[in-house]
Amino acid sequence: MQSIGEILLEISELDQASLDRALAVQQEKGGRIGEILLHQKAIQEVDLARAVSKQLDLEFMQYLPSDINTDFTDQVPIHFLKKFKMIPLAGPDGNRLVVYDPFLFQAQDELCQILGWEDVKIVVAPQSAILNATSFAYDISRDTAEEVIQDLHEEDPDLIISEIEETGDLLDDTSDAPVIKLVNLMFSQAVRAGASDIHIEPFKSRVAIRQRVDGILYDMFTPPSHIQAALVSRIKVMAKLNIAEKRLPQDGRTEIRIADKNVDVRVSTLPTAFGERVVLRLLDKSSVLLKLTDLGMTPERLKIFNNLIHAAHGIMLVTGPTGSGKTTTLYAALSTINNTDINIITVEDPIEYQMEGIGQVQVNPKINLTFANGLRSIVRQDPDVILVGEIRDLETAQISIQAALTGHLVFSTLHTNDSSSAVTRLIDMGIEPFLVTSSTNAILAQRLVRKLCKTCREPIEPDLEALQSIGLTMESLEIENDLAEILNKQSIDQTMLSVEGRTIYRDKGCPDCLQTGHRGREGIFELLLMDDDVKTTILRTSDANAIKKVGVQHGMLTLRQDGARKVLEGITTIEEVFRVTEQ
Repeated sequence: MQSIGEILLEISELDQASLDRALAVQQEKGGRIGEILLHQKAIQEVDLARAVSKQLDLEFMQYLPSDINTDFTDQVPIHFLKKFKMIPLAGPDGNRLVVYDPFLFQAQDELCQILGWEDVKIVVAPQSAILNATSFAYDISRDTAEEVIQDLHEEDPDLIISEIEETGDLLDDTSDAPVIKLVNLMFSQAVRAGASDIHIEPFKSRVAIRQRVDGILYDMFTPPSHIQAALVSRIKVMAKLNIAEKRLPQDGRTEIRIADKNVDVRVSTLPTAFGERVVLRLLDKSSVLLKLTDLGMTPERLKIFNNLIHAAHGIMLVTGPTGSGKTTTLYAALSTINNTDINIITVEDPIEYQMEGIGQVQVNPKINLTFANGLRSIVRQDPDVILVGEIRDLETAQISIQAALTGHLVFSTLHTNDSSSAVTRLIDMGIEPFLVTSSTNAILAQRLVRKLCKTCREPIEPDLEALQSIGLTMESLEIENDLAEILNKQSIDQTMLSVEGRTIYRDKGCPDCLQTGHRGREGIFELLLMDDDVKTTILRTSDANAIKKVGVQHGMLTLRQDGARKVLEGITTIEEVFRVTEQ
């Protein structure tokens, strides 16, 4: 039988040097070689599961089906399956037991005995896939939202106040209070869908509860208006807010755990005519920071951007509306350049991710710790790189520019529609054009487009007008030789772009993408480099269109052109690109 180490050398990116280091640790401290390699981050969890399945000649499943039979949830406690990292899959083709560690024979036998299974096939899967499938199986087997809402009457105040453990797993919470069950159900469904926000909106006769998934709001459920006070009170208790104060806005936070996900929840309440409106921002703390290569930039643009973030000084601006991924891009840039040789300090509102080795300052207007005041203090901390969460006023802009001119590399964001408009915004704030040109290295505008679900996307034949709506014409894509060549081969009435494997797709919807037709998002980018001609134009005029025209002449891809590229690559749809780039 081959050893796990030998198999991993064949099927993963593991090298012999990393394996030797792990073997030395095993020799000294004991343990299983696969777990040591995981701890050292030399392999991925999926690699280990695949290697174990190959060693034992067992079936391997990287992803578990979304429509599993949940009958076992009435017989087996969730903590038992989570402890031993296994889940039973019953089906017409026979019973399968999906496990992460096939050597836990006693636990497997106990589970089969509980379920009354005799002939069982063992399947190996990654730990994360098993834990997620377990959590969601117990989630969907619980009372539905409608059943919980039917149980909601005038709640006993003591039940509303009873707190769960701050970091307790909501799926383990067995409270019988309907309002608590409804809140837990709301959170678990939102986390399952990958939602970034939950909105609780009171109206005259109902309460609308919606979730934002991939930037779009979807209805969750609509309970009657009489439960609004109990619902808001429950959330306020979790966030340690004043439940008696209903006339003023309040902000707070709490932390919840759902299966293997630790979720930071920011709570914002706002008094309205029919009661308090609540918005919950969900931040999955267990998610890892994206790398630059994960953002969706083309290799050519990625190379240019990588050079820009390694510059010795100057300002790198990222622009776009709220929720366009600006902070994620800047964090990816910081994590790329972060090492012991440089001093990186940030001033943010709020601090979205905790980053090792970086000094992060939280803005606090209540004690006059504004962006400007924080930035002024940061400059005296001998930084090499400074991240300013947002340039909101003239004072912050002036200090950022002075820092860039005195040898610091400054990253920051602005809320503008495109890269050239950022120049106009800075000049409108009161910054002299010569200061903008001498301090700014480049401006990156971005949006997030929803990616098509590859399970259910459908090829279509778009009409010429739809193609032209996102700039798929010879004129707009002259700088894209490969795309221009493709389009040049199409006759005016032949709109199916399948030349060289290029096909236009549309969304459809399936269980894998929760019937939305989309899974995840990716950036589209517009990078304006401050070359001599662009600087000359800025010194002559602050007109955004004139600046953009010069940038395009020098090879800048606009947001819509970058989106058109992603349409032809089958990543997104024409409608999606048009939606996010419409101004």
